[in-house]
Amino acid sequence: MKICFLMYPWDRIEPETDSTLRLIHEAASRGLTVAITTTNNLTVRDSETYAFCNVLTKSQKTSSNIPAFYKSAEFKRCKLPLRGFDAIIMRANPPLDTTALNFLDSVRNDVFIMNDIDGLRIANNKLYPASFSGEAAKFIPATHVSKSQEYLEQVLEESPTEKMIMKPLNGYGGRGVIVVEKNAQQNFRSLLEFYIGGEQGNYVIMQEYIEGADQGDVRILLLNGEPIGAMRRVPSGKDMRSNIHAGGKEVKHTLSKEEKQLCKALGPQLVRDGLYLVGLDVINGKLLEVNVLSPGGITRINRLNRTKLQKSIIDFIENVISARELVVERKNSFRKVIEDAEAI
Repeated sequence: MKICFLMYPWDRIEPETDSTLRLIHEAASRGLTVAITTTNNLTVRDSETYAFCNVLTKSQKTSSNIPAFYKSAEFKRCKLPLRGFDAIIMRANPPLDTTALNFLDSVRNDVFIMNDIDGLRIANNKLYPASFSGEAAKFIPATHVSKSQEYLEQVLEESPTEKMIMKPLNGYGGRGVIVVEKNAQQNFRSLLEFYIGGEQGNYVIMQEYIEGADQGDVRILLLNGEPIGAMRRVPSGKDMRSNIHAGGKEVKHTLSKEEKQLCKALGPQLVRDGLYLVGLDVINGKLLEVNVLSPGGITRINRLNRTKLQKSIIDFIENVISARELVVERKNSFRKVIEDAEAI
């Protein structure tokens, strides 16, 4: 099997903690052909989409130590047609490069792409949770999105709670997330002016403050709509954000009954949207965000639970490819029967 990882640059990997590196290492350990590239390396030639890739060489044994594997990895630079891969694994960091998705449109019928490019288009923003309905809707906190300063001031004033969460619509990694309180409204207008910005303005999210947020959140990894691992992220004490890159610390976590119900309610829509590997951020049974572009946490969840989630993920990809190949094989065998009948 041949896999292309469309990701961030290799030299930006933090080998001790990087989730994508765990997937690459697992694929290489199985003897699969592994290529890595970035969105800047996509190109079109004669109406065919190519990528300038670094292909992992198979000249040496794959070290079981992942940081050692990272340091000793050798690559061969090639320009390769994306249509020749069995799978393309999307692992680029936010924000979403929509032009890169346009390149992939031409190969989507021939290559399994995880996550699906249409799914990424609709889900790679903080508005996606608003699309959940029915049983799933009860897990979504009250959310207001606007670039109207007057409206957002009204939202805070009429809020049934004394504080709310404010964050930029296009933020990620916990950047720009703050708590705003009713008793500090004299500063709120100035904050809105900063967040909304210039003449065109940026969208701002005002979200119901969920009790227990000061105790951190839970990151749940879902594969094909089912939870495969989770961890609790606890704020450092100097920052209300629990994101690891914002100073938070991870601790072991077992899913509660309510969190399992949340996963069961959300899973079917995620799969329908082609979002096979996602990270859910949850506080007190409420969904805050769905991370679909490059969900992390694999390394830390592995360490906390003595597991290897990357095995399950690569197993899933191999099973999808095998099923697709079986469909093609059956189709060709049926065509042969028809051709033989015509020859009689």
